Amino acid sequence: MYRSHRSRRRVLRRLVGFTLFACLAAGGISYALSRGGAVPSASAVSTFPAARSGSSLSAADARAMLADPRMVLVNHTHKMPEDLTFTTKECGSATAINKTLRTEAADAFLAMQKAAAAQGVTVWMQSGYRSVEYQTVLYNNKVKHFCSKGLSEAEAKQKAAAIVNPPGYSEHNCGLAADLNSPEHTALDEGFEDTAAFRWLCAHAEEYGFILRYPKDAEAVTEITYEPWHWRYVGRENAVLLNRSGLCFEDAIALLQRIAAGEKING
Repeated sequence: MYRSHRSRRRVLRRLVGFTLFACLAAGGISYALSRGGAVPSASAVSTFPAARSGSSLSAADARAMLADPRMVLVNHTHKMPEDLTFTTKECGSATAINKTLRTEAADAFLAMQKAAAAQGVTVWMQSGYRSVEYQTVLYNNKVKHFCSKGLSEAEAKQKAAAIVNPPGYSEHNCGLAADLNSPEHTALDEGFEDTAAFRWLCAHAEEYGFILRYPKDAEAVTEITYEPWHWRYVGRENAVLLNRSGLCFEDAIALLQRIAAGEKING
């Protein structure tokens, strides 16, 4: 499904119309570098230039991207929609804590996992969909941990939120986020970036609709520390465009909102 001719044609049409390839920023999520397995980082750029000279992403195009349910922004200040409903499917490893993702994301992950295996790379889905109740437990435990270190409750909550989003404010709650690891490095920490699995993901994850959600140098915007293990499903076409933008997800959404409102963006 994800590699069909129809899907590829649809991607190409969007790339011809408003590809983000030209707006790679110095230090940004460089497509050329990421295809070679370099560690992505994030840096804001000012526009969504198109392949056609003098053309840019239209307000209608931006509104369409923002309306895509796979592009929902969930973070510290944007809570998961209260009426969000979806089905889930199991795709986690035998040792996974949370074994499911939203069905479309799970199918994409399984296809990606199979493709990686065909190239001798093992990628595991270690933590996917979490209920809000489960997220509450994780967050409260992290707050207690920092309180035990001598921080005030307010300080502990702030510190905890930089690692585990509060309940309802985590992408895991909407079934689109996957914490990935491999036999090379089973811990969910920065050591994962030194694995063949991470290098493969940097080169190929967008083909299956996944982006690195919390890249290096984007902490001031995402308010989450660099997480090479945390990948977000947005759909293949969106992933291709976002990776070419040089923007972290928050900055991309903010820019799309400006364009959708009719603001003229100078690149």
